[in-house]
Amino acid sequence: MNRMVVCGSEEMAPGQKRAVQVGTRSVVLVRLGSGEYCALMNACPHQGAPLSDGELTGTTLPSTVGEYVYGKDDQVLRCPWHRWEFDVTSGQALFNDRRACVKRYEVTVEEGNVVIHY
Repeated sequence: MNRMVVCGSEEMAPGQKRAVQVGTRSVVLVRLGSGEYCALMNACPHQGAPLSDGELTGTTLPSTVGEYVYGKDDQVLRCPWHRWEFDVTSGQALFNDRRACVKRYEVTVEEGNVVIHY
């Protein structure tokens, strides 16, 4: 497995995202509110939109009738073209078609650097 340092661990604030080049791949790097990092392929599986141009947000969670519970703040990446939503921690789509997912990459923080393994 290859690895690449993409930035310093303090270069991104929680809730931020950016496109980084990892070898020949474009990857969207996300820093969660918790400070953890996640990385996904920077292309929506629907029509290839750059996910780094999308909105990092949250979503409503399962709840009782008439109740709206918001959660997963800064963990949902919404495609800028057609609004498909993906969980940045898993790459899974937030709708029922489980075939729609985005490749996820392992991310570690080593000696103050963010490293993507690919």
